[in-house]
Amino acid sequence: MRVVVFVKATGDSEAEIMPEAQMLEEMGRYNEQLVDAGIMLGGDGLKPSKYGKRVAFSGVGRSVIDGPFAETKELVAGYWIWEVRDMEEAVEWVKRCPNPMLGDSEIEIRPVYEMADFAEQMSPEAEVIHERTRQKLEG
Repeated sequence: MRVVVFVKATGDSEAEIMPEAQMLEEMGRYNEQLVDAGIMLGGDGLKPSKYGKRVAFSGVGRSVIDGPFAETKELVAGYWIWEVRDMEEAVEWVKRCPNPMLGDSEIEIRPVYEMADFAEQMSPEAEVIHERTRQKLEG
């Protein structure tokens, strides 16, 4: 199963307080372990929300909201995409992670929908489009 692992933002990450070299080394070793285990498919840190934008949808209308965004506890400071056996394996890997922040922090794990999850709703036309897109992504 694929999961997205979210490193939740903190006041420090939103204030652009950069990690010490030791934390970068620890996270680098951790990422290397994930890659060597065949789990990590991708991941990156995200700049603070003051650099971000949100697009709000209302019917056919769109409006752009500039960051920063108020609720730090709801923001994401980084992410990984992992391929794991099950949620328990993902939890075990997160428990091994060095604390990604200077103080208290949280990491959230969310399963990714797979196309099979939409089997009942999928029309033949939609299936063709999604398969074509998947093939393009795989190159």
